Amino acid sequence: MSAFDKYRDTLERHETMMGPSRGRLAVALDLVTDALALVGQHGVYCHSDRVPGQPKMDIALVIEQLNDAKELIQSSMLAART
Repeated sequence: MSAFDKYRDTLERHETMMGPSRGRLAVALDLVTDALALVGQHGVYCHSDRVPGQPKMDIALVIEQLNDAKELIQSSMLAART
């Protein structure tokens, strides 16, 4: 099942409010934000042995990549606004 099928209702709502491109970016941003929350929760339980209080290296890398993707999506949304 494609993302367009899974999130049909949400896409339809956002595309109606913002237009096709910005609506899809908004849904993508929501998905990335949800993924960040899930990975962050996982990071609470999987601490690094080398650096106490910090998530394991693989989780830290996933969080970094998701934050970078979120930043790129946000900049695309801002550029599409003008």
